[in-house]
Amino acid sequence: MKIFKATRKYEKWLRQNIGVFEDDLSLKAKKLAEDPSAFLRGTFYRWMQLWPDICKKIADAPVVLSVGDLHAANFGTWRDAKDQLVWGINDFDEAGLLPYTLDLTRLAASVELASEMQELKIGLEEACEAILEGYEESLESGGKPFILNGENEWLWKAYVQGGKSADEYWKELEQSPDMEFEIPTEARIVLEAALPAKGLEYRLKHRLAGVGSLGRPRYTALGIFEGERIARETKPLLASAALWADKKHKDKKHKDTEIYYEEVIAGAVRSLDPLVKVYEAWVVRRLAPDCHRIELSELGPERDEKRMLRAMGWETGNIHLGTPSAIKAVLKDLKARKKDWLVKAAGKMAKATLKDWEMWRKGICT
Repeated sequence: MKIFKATRKYEKWLRQNIGVFEDDLSLKAKKLAEDPSAFLRGTFYRWMQLWPDICKKIADAPVVLSVGDLHAANFGTWRDAKDQLVWGINDFDEAGLLPYTLDLTRLAASVELASEMQELKIGLEEACEAILEGYEESLESGGKPFILNGENEWLWKAYVQGGKSADEYWKELEQSPDMEFEIPTEARIVLEAALPAKGLEYRLKHRLAGVGSLGRPRYTALGIFEGERIARETKPLLASAALWADKKHKDKKHKDTEIYYEEVIAGAVRSLDPLVKVYEAWVVRRLAPDCHRIELSELGPERDEKRMLRAMGWETGNIHLGTPSAIKAVLKDLKARKKDWLVKAAGKMAKATLKDWEMWRKGICT
């Protein structure tokens, strides 16, 4: 079965490039079997194998610096340099130079799969209309970040009020197991550089988070600074799985020059988190109740799904605006496409993902 073959090859590639946490990788295999939405999030490598053949008509679209592993659960909040609360795309581990249509298709397909689990109730056609509306308006207007003030209070209600309380968040983090072995020197240097004071005492935790990154090393430092709990986390970066899946990309070994995490956030229309830093092949960030990715299942009851997906489309535009030389071509290409192109593409990719998931579930659960 192709999904198992792809996974074996991809995990072999991971082991060749970074120190994999094998227990976490085993846990990931089980999580992938839970539901199609989790499967999509954890198998970007497989998506990149399927995409060129299933979506041939849109795979030759203008290329931009893209998120890659975009989905409806890859959004959250952070604090910018002015201490304003900001909402937007939360993770760029798989960022790369890709057709602009890929991010949009993956976002829409994730909505279709999340709808199957009742996490989102909006239909695919309405979702695609909202995503494209927000995306096109963002590109045409030059974009704008989402500061969670009065204008975007509805997002604050959906994401912040719907998330865990501060006590719940810190309790969950505290309950993460302690690291039982010495972490790499590079990881320790990066973590300590991100702490608010030199020589600050901290405890190292092994935090489990997400689906796609399970198996990759993740090191979390917990401490107290001026009476307040603080957390910093670092993880190694790797070239996007899009390169691994690219048949034309002969040398599939890890190359720092092919990591686009820093480049994509620096170029985007974005109110940056000043504590997200990339040091060579490591990224470090702050963790806090108001600085993390928020699951769809945690969203508040006052969410307006159509409005939310329009905002997700707009934020995708904010990211793609980081390739200004391509925007004119993107808008021209976008306007030339048939009205239902995204519905068809997302539907096909969702169907292919479901087929793979069924195979995976049977293979894991039998």
